[in-house]
Amino acid sequence: MILFISGRTDIPAFYSDWFMNRLKAGFVDVRNPYYGEQVTRYSLDPKVVDALVFCTKNPRPMLEHIEEIKSRGFNIYFFVTITPYSKDIEPSVPDKSRIINSFIELSRLIGKENISWRYDPVFINDIYSIEFHKEAFFNMAEKLSGHTNRCIISFIDLYKKTVKNFPYVREVKISEQEELACKFSESANKFGITIESCAEKYNLSEFGVKPGACVSRKIIENTCSFYLKEKLPPNNLRENCACLPMHDIGAYNSCPHLCRYCYANYDESLVRKNLSLHNPESSFLIGVPKDEDIVKKSRQESFKDEQGRLL
Repeated sequence: MILFISGRTDIPAFYSDWFMNRLKAGFVDVRNPYYGEQVTRYSLDPKVVDALVFCTKNPRPMLEHIEEIKSRGFNIYFFVTITPYSKDIEPSVPDKSRIINSFIELSRLIGKENISWRYDPVFINDIYSIEFHKEAFFNMAEKLSGHTNRCIISFIDLYKKTVKNFPYVREVKISEQEELACKFSESANKFGITIESCAEKYNLSEFGVKPGACVSRKIIENTCSFYLKEKLPPNNLRENCACLPMHDIGAYNSCPHLCRYCYANYDESLVRKNLSLHNPESSFLIGVPKDEDIVKKSRQESFKDEQGRLL
């Protein structure tokens, strides 16, 4: 199985100490986001956890822990989101030059094959115009050249939470997607980076951006250095997503980055409340065990090919 750390919040940026405590304890408890008394307990054992997939806007706090994670036998893959937006859109995200430096350091620790750059989500307004994005993407690709082989892009999805917190945002027109895809592809190719889209309805292959899967079979097999079983469970993720099935150990409404476009936060007050409930020693990311909890151990199985073939 694959553990996702995390699509619901930025664990590497804000909760790295908690995560390391869970690795040492050997398990983590995750509340069902819709039925809070239902709890799933995951074993943190590399015998059943094929890979830890991290997603973050700031990998810096995790850098000091990478060697320990590897020493415990875990395979690691990182997605680092670096976008060109300022504090008006991403209030608490560090300066992008600092993130790029952290990306480069992380790449040296885990290998450029095990880290992807996310330029996501792309939206357009009077400040962040098409020409702005073209220039920003080129400059970032140049700095990241040699430190990753892969970039994932996607255009903004207007979830209800996104519209609530970002009421003036609009969808990116197909013609705008085509123009940006063409230029992004040209820039990425110049710096030796393969570019793919993520969960997009519109196929941009004609413009140099192929439909991709962030967590694909090829990516995980290369990361783990073994073949995966031919038949795997369905991913049960969002529409048009082709990723392998993953289990998220995060919690919604707990990311202090407070990005305007975020689909995982409802509002700032709820984030602040949940942040106050975080205990680095707890088995839960937010809060502690409750008397009414119904805890069930996850049925975890390795995706490793039964023949044990090595790549």
